Amino acid sequence: MLNTPSLDKLREMKITAMADAWVEQNQDPGIGQLSFDERMGFLVDAEHLARHNRKLTSLLRKAQLRISAACIEDVDCSSTRGLAKATLRQLAPCGWIAEHNNIVVTGATGVGKTYVSCALAQQACRKGYKTLYRRVPRLFDEVTLARADGTWPRLLQQLARTDLLVLDDWGLVNLNAAKRNDLLEILDDREGLRSTIVTSQLPHGSWHEHIGDPTVADAILDRVLHNAYKIELTGPSRRKEKTTKAS
Repeated sequence: MLNTPSLDKLREMKITAMADAWVEQNQDPGIGQLSFDERMGFLVDAEHLARHNRKLTSLLRKAQLRISAACIEDVDCSSTRGLAKATLRQLAPCGWIAEHNNIVVTGATGVGKTYVSCALAQQACRKGYKTLYRRVPRLFDEVTLARADGTWPRLLQQLARTDLLVLDDWGLVNLNAAKRNDLLEILDDREGLRSTIVTSQLPHGSWHEHIGDPTVADAILDRVLHNAYKIELTGPSRRKEKTTKAS
């Protein structure tokens, strides 16, 4: 028989999953066969799982992943892709984030760079890390607006506090002095403190030339590449493969 005052107190304290599980337990005619400790264990498990799921939902919503359904279990590690299963297994526990390392994913258009980066980002959310996805061209637009309306310090602080920042499509936009300095400022705040994933069609050997200014280029590359896992995806365009299959 339920103790209604205790049930009301659980709901008042927002321990709702445990309260719901308690109600379900008492509707089970065989529940009396379980010990008190066993029943309590199931109640605690129900509340813990519900809180974990709520936190994960919040982290994924705030991450704004371009491919929200991307997950590490579905990443193709076939021999033609340039991504070994051993590498993915090494990255899956997200120890690289705890150690504040980076990941650089390069390859031709359509080979799945965005999917891989979003899958790694989703895995980070599952491990409880605050994550944020941005395409680099749109990030520069966001920075320009933030500087215009006076919210640049707040945006910079938000980026600095994010455990994992995904910078997708690096190298598509020509860099002027302002963009170079903004990028350096963003990366400088994260060096040794947070992790970053960068995807690019440009091989990282061409980044120095793309950035333009040698001094700023040295500083940016040092902050990204010196402690980065480097993944070079190969093979045909996966977009073309999907189009062919759909035809």
